[in-house]
Amino acid sequence: MWPALRRPHCDTETILSLPPAAPAPKPALNRPMLTVSIMLATLMQTLDTTIANVALPHMQGSLSASQDEITWVLTSYIVAAAIATPLTGWLSDRISVKKLLLISVAGFTIASAMCGLSESLVQIIGSRLLQGVFGASLVPLSQSILLDVNPREKQGQAMAIWGMGVMVGPILGPTLGGWLTDSYNWRWVFFINVPIGALALFGMMTFLPAREPRPHVKLDAFGFATLAIAIGAFQALLDRGEQLDWFGSHEIQIEALIAAISFAFFLAHTATAGKASFFKSSLLRDPNFATGTLFIFIVGAVLYATRALLPPMLQTLMGYPVATTGLVTAPSGVGTMIAMMVVGKLLKHVDARLLLLAGLALCALSLWQMMGYTLVLSESDIVWPGVIQGFGLGLVFVPLSTLTFSTLSPELRADGTATYSLMRNIGSSIGISIVQTLMSRGVQISHADLATQVTPFNPAVQAMMRAGGGIDVALLDRTINQQASMIAYLNDFKLMFFATLLMIPLLLLIRPVTHRAADDNLAHAALE
Repeated sequence: MWPALRRPHCDTETILSLPPAAPAPKPALNRPMLTVSIMLATLMQTLDTTIANVALPHMQGSLSASQDEITWVLTSYIVAAAIATPLTGWLSDRISVKKLLLISVAGFTIASAMCGLSESLVQIIGSRLLQGVFGASLVPLSQSILLDVNPREKQGQAMAIWGMGVMVGPILGPTLGGWLTDSYNWRWVFFINVPIGALALFGMMTFLPAREPRPHVKLDAFGFATLAIAIGAFQALLDRGEQLDWFGSHEIQIEALIAAISFAFFLAHTATAGKASFFKSSLLRDPNFATGTLFIFIVGAVLYATRALLPPMLQTLMGYPVATTGLVTAPSGVGTMIAMMVVGKLLKHVDARLLLLAGLALCALSLWQMMGYTLVLSESDIVWPGVIQGFGLGLVFVPLSTLTFSTLSPELRADGTATYSLMRNIGSSIGISIVQTLMSRGVQISHADLATQVTPFNPAVQAMMRAGGGIDVALLDRTINQQASMIAYLNDFKLMFFATLLMIPLLLLIRPVTHRAADDNLAHAALE
């Protein structure tokens, strides 16, 4: 027999008199490693918005697709991302920020591998749709997390780091995509995401703190459905309008009608549903957020569209190879990076609105320089305006992000960053569609005007006929096309120049940030 074990004496009064157990200390937050992990995911997503563009001709031959069909490789990604972006706020509440981010990175990485392995057009379009759905949350969540884990005095630097990934990614995308396509093949444009995604996933699993989900939060299915249909139809309209002659096409007319009706239903539902609405109307009651969102929409429409004009101009008019085009346009990303490294520290000492003013002035200066382009350009003529514009964009982007979210409560940041990213993307899509439409129509108008001058009564034509004994009609038509295209590009640059100047008075709508010591306590509020 084992001897009886003696219980220690412990009465109820003794238990009640014991001091309460100290709560377990929270693990220290490793901000540098967390920031690196988040920015890897952000860079991966933003690169994919442009990295596949230069590889489209190679994909077209490999997948036996027509010119119209292969553009859906780009359109499917953009439309899927636009539709899924508004879900970010609800999903982050429902399953927590960390789980949503891990699912998004893992899904995006797997979808990227599926794109690289695709053997048919249907497979790659389906894989790009998945990329868009999983990647939609990466940019808004990365912005929200960096705002949450940094105290107010460091949020300017955090937005500078975040801005590098958001803005430099699309600029460097064509350069990297051209190099990968030329050196290997188009599949590596997607395979490059696999190691980046794996590193980002490991870093976030290790360093990103968890937050309790709020499973009681319900989805306003009707509000989301009407908004998603409106965004999807409108994005498809913008992406395909130029190819289909806009409202001369029945497809564009149908898409416009669907977008208008769906958005009208969404507005009516939002106005009557109250707190149950999918869109949190409290976002618009924050003056800085409302003004900043309007501002980023216009910034996207004006300044992002400008960057879309240069590559086709250099390749079609100047005869630049893809790799050279990437090399002469990439320095604009260098200018952006330099500005963002400086502006984060300047925000502590300089009014953010003054930095915005300086950024817009530099962007206007670069556009004024581009208005003087001719058919004969040196590489420095292209590089320096790009660097100046890139520097200006950096001065615009970081202060604007900081001011927009400076007064927004932490519980609204996930919804706010999703709305902010969505408005920036829609603005850039609208701007790009406008400049491309004006470009094609401007070429036709300028060509007709120039062709009317080619008559036997023109002294210049008479001199050519006497010197050469005749006129090479094909050569003359090609020359007129080049001149007409150059005029159309210059008209677009002029439009962007005046639009940038008109943005400056909007700075008066933005309120300066009043720093309160109590706000520093909000640093971890959304993650705890």
